[in-house]
Amino acid sequence: MTGARMVVMAWVALTAAALHRPAVAANATIDFDPHSAPTMFAVEDIESALEARNFTVIRRGDGPAETLPFRAGVSIRFESATLPPGPEAPDLKPEGFSIELTREGKHRLVRIRSTNAAGAMYGGLELAEQIRTRGIERLVEIRRNPYMPLRGTKFNLPLDLRTPSYSDMSDSAQENIATVWDFDFWRTYLDQLARDRYNMVTLWNLHPFPSMVKVPEFPDVALNDVWRSKIEFDEDYSTRTIGLVTPAMLADKEVLKSLTIDQKIDFWRRVMAYAHDRNIAIHLVTWNVYTYGVDGKYGITDAIDNPQTRDYFRASVREMFRTYPQLAGIGLTVGENMGEASFQAKEDWALATYGRGMLDAARAEPGRQFRLIHRQHEAGAADIAATFAPVIAQPNVDFVFSFKYAQAHVLSSTKQTFHAGYLESLGALKTLWTLRNDDALMFRWAAPDFVREFVRNIPYEKSLGYYYGSDMWVWGREFLDLKPASPRQLEIDKHWLPFLLWGRLGYDPSLDNERIAALVAQRFPGVEGAKLLAAWQDASMIYPLVTGFHWGALDFQWYIEGSRSRPAPAKTASGFHSVETFINQPVHPGTDNISIPDFVVGTAKGELPPGTTPPQLALKIDARADAALAPLTAFLRAPPAQNNTELAATLEDIRAMALLGKYYAAKIRGATSLALFRSTNLVAHQAEAVQQLTAAAGFWKDYTRRTAARYRNPVWTNRVGLVDWRELDSEADHDVEIARAPAP
Repeated sequence: MTGARMVVMAWVALTAAALHRPAVAANATIDFDPHSAPTMFAVEDIESALEARNFTVIRRGDGPAETLPFRAGVSIRFESATLPPGPEAPDLKPEGFSIELTREGKHRLVRIRSTNAAGAMYGGLELAEQIRTRGIERLVEIRRNPYMPLRGTKFNLPLDLRTPSYSDMSDSAQENIATVWDFDFWRTYLDQLARDRYNMVTLWNLHPFPSMVKVPEFPDVALNDVWRSKIEFDEDYSTRTIGLVTPAMLADKEVLKSLTIDQKIDFWRRVMAYAHDRNIAIHLVTWNVYTYGVDGKYGITDAIDNPQTRDYFRASVREMFRTYPQLAGIGLTVGENMGEASFQAKEDWALATYGRGMLDAARAEPGRQFRLIHRQHEAGAADIAATFAPVIAQPNVDFVFSFKYAQAHVLSSTKQTFHAGYLESLGALKTLWTLRNDDALMFRWAAPDFVREFVRNIPYEKSLGYYYGSDMWVWGREFLDLKPASPRQLEIDKHWLPFLLWGRLGYDPSLDNERIAALVAQRFPGVEGAKLLAAWQDASMIYPLVTGFHWGALDFQWYIEGSRSRPAPAKTASGFHSVETFINQPVHPGTDNISIPDFVVGTAKGELPPGTTPPQLALKIDARADAALAPLTAFLRAPPAQNNTELAATLEDIRAMALLGKYYAAKIRGATSLALFRSTNLVAHQAEAVQQLTAAAGFWKDYTRRTAARYRNPVWTNRVGLVDWRELDSEADHDVEIARAPAP
């Protein structure tokens, strides 16, 4: 090539590049209060979004700024104001905001108005998201108030071998003991929760005090360092977490972090302060009576009639609030380890310890607001309220009930029924709902239509809000991936969309799928967001379709991703839910599903009860699975998935959930045909059962093969033990043998 030609080609390339790049970057100013940490957080997101759109950003909140000429520029102002209500726009409430747009020629003015720093932050985050997904030219005005006042997460906190959480007997907890003592983890976690509009985090531990606080009356209880046992754990343990810490565990341990109790206190103060700067209130929640870490010092035991134990807990609650000025509240559970004590004895103990400790702290700081959460667990709301009358009467204590709204399976039905009698017992008090996800642990679940309908069905007038999380999982850093990023991805990053849905739709149920699809497209550049979201939702809907039919209320009674439970509910040695279990398991009471026994009886009578029959449900599951699988090949072969490992992993998770759906659809058909064969002795039903269960075993093996190629196997879970694909493959084959047996 001649030198002249090379010069010409270089000029053409530079000219082409110049045509696609603005000659002068547009300018943007942001006026805000630099002393407001929540607002500053939103400003940083706005600034990042503007710079990605080629704006030069000047922060006027940082001090006097030079006035610059604008080319199609924008001014953004955070303003504190209460706006007059309109026909569809009520007064702004705390955490509410409005975004108003005006224009002078090519210059835009954006006003973010709010009544407090939290509303300013949410308004700023909304603006940043609009800039990223729509661009400056397509910004839209919006006014929002929070739908649910409290929107939280439930985080089981594995503090130390000596102060375990309910989840400690699992891989997810053991792998995350060090994580919860990593400030960078909490920074990232809390930042993302703020973006997702959560304003509450509940940290759950059986007995956190020795690892978090010094109690003057009991100084030798406080623990230095962070320990983890190195022994091989038993698969099963007490479901009431009695006897978790053994001498063998303590004898063979490793020190993960060398920290004095004072350094631990400093750590959690920093975490709580950071959460406060993101409008997130930290709460500690306990089960009782557990004294892990005390080791019998000062005569303390787990007996509720032990006066030393009562004094210790009361002092510990008081000191927890004194030690952490930004601790918002404490929650308690009675009954888990209180033996055969009467209801009133349990409540009297709770009042003498947590209630009196709370009152000690509240009366010492009358200008501070405190919250006491009393779980309605093995107790009754009206009687609890009577016992805790002195606490309820304290002006600066917010007394709140909590109830497991969907038992252990939030991904079961958008309509839940377990709270019916509970609501009547609340009187004038309101409640916080526990939303337990002990279902979608491995795979990236996301179904916005389900979450939106679920949230809207929660009894609004009696609700303060909810917290969403698990007992069977610690949502710290992922530990399953066989080809992990370095460092390993945080669970809130891996499962970014379900966390977003439960936070954002709790704040604003009107958030539509168009915006969510735009966020998907932004996360995965080059992908058609709406098409991917549709496939993702179809695969995810398999969870409520199956669990709404095959209902085991508690976490140890059913885990859909492993098709297993503890052995006793399954009536199998491995805990696998065989075709026999599928025949006999009840349906969720909030659905219109017809159980297999009722379908068989109705078929014999020629009169089916109203509702969805097992074959009809299997068709629904198959339809969702097929719709999810249809676009996957094209997605996986396209350049975005070839160049984006997270997108490829998400697509494989969608495939896994869809294959799980194909398995359960065939299994439900097989179980139904087997039940009909046993009722009628017609060999055609048996042949159909064998055919369907053979197909089910094939889908199951495809599912487990693909899962084992990507994720750790076996996985030791907190509530159902080891999930081992090699063991469970043979169980799927055994279903076929069961179907081939003669009718009893």
